[in-house]
Amino acid sequence: MTSPSLWQPFTLGRVELPHRLALAPMTRNRANPDGTPGPLVATYYGQRASLGLVITEGTQPSDDGQGYPNTPGIYTPAHIEGWSNVADAVHAERGALFIQLMHAGRMSHPDNTTHHRQPVAPSAISADQDMFTATGPQKTPVPRELSTADIETTIADFRHAAASAIAAGADGVEIHGANGYLLHQFLSPNSNHRADQYGGSVENRSRFVIEVAAAVAEEIGADRVGIRLSPSMPLGGIDEGDVESVRAQYRHLVGELATLNLAYLHVHHVGDDELLRSLRDVWPTAVLVVRYGRTREQIADDIDADLADIAPLGQFALANPDVVERLRNDAPLNDVDPTTLYGGGETGYTDYPTLARV
Repeated sequence: MTSPSLWQPFTLGRVELPHRLALAPMTRNRANPDGTPGPLVATYYGQRASLGLVITEGTQPSDDGQGYPNTPGIYTPAHIEGWSNVADAVHAERGALFIQLMHAGRMSHPDNTTHHRQPVAPSAISADQDMFTATGPQKTPVPRELSTADIETTIADFRHAAASAIAAGADGVEIHGANGYLLHQFLSPNSNHRADQYGGSVENRSRFVIEVAAAVAEEIGADRVGIRLSPSMPLGGIDEGDVESVRAQYRHLVGELATLNLAYLHVHHVGDDELLRSLRDVWPTAVLVVRYGRTREQIADDIDADLADIAPLGQFALANPDVVERLRNDAPLNDVDPTTLYGGGETGYTDYPTLARV
């Protein structure tokens, strides 16, 4: 049986949540080629609205922000219209929608973008990762280093994307500062070799993330903004150094972000509970924590340990649109079909059976 703590209501920013579960952001590659989410995307998120807080897949704030094929955007009128249908579907089922703003940075390939230009990053250092493209796997190329003017433009892109999300009817946005993408690339010393105010020291490497968060909060209100971080996460060729280096980086960063009074901090956690506790202690609002390999019996552990307020679900929710009902009733869970995770149609996306259909 799941812990009673999961079923306590919670106020997050401007939204009232019925419990402590949420939908974690997961890339599904089902948008149209121009980045517009279609009707199937609205069905998918609407099916999972009982999770309360619905955090979408990574959504690019600009052409330069796209990393993978068929990922959604939130910067054109067509994008706003598509996301409006998603917001309506989630709200119809009494959920709250937060669109995750994700700039892939160097984790991209020209074949995957509409403009086919070289990816951008804090420094001209390739992630040296295999990237899926329409013609098969290709290595990520050496990116173009962002100039200070480019950085200002990118911050403005995040601001515009956040405003576009609200125009689409979303309840808020989550800034993706994790998992090897652009903001994480600025934080990591192995991907950021800059010699200006955005590189070198812990303070300088944190600057871009803080400026993005401040701009987005100013644009739509801090209580509509969350941010996701992943200390020590080795995705996308990221290596943030030893434990003490990581702790110094994230204690400074989170301490600065805490002054913005954002709606929440979302930690994709890889195991340093001492660091997680210190971040929890300085953060003034909600903390969300996702851990790899968590069993259904462990979903509430971080809430019970006062390390988190909300436990977002990933693959449990992906394969079980009615996962809330299943957990409440101690019912069995569907297994994920890994062959349908990325791209395709309704198979492995909107056709997982509910308890009622079973």
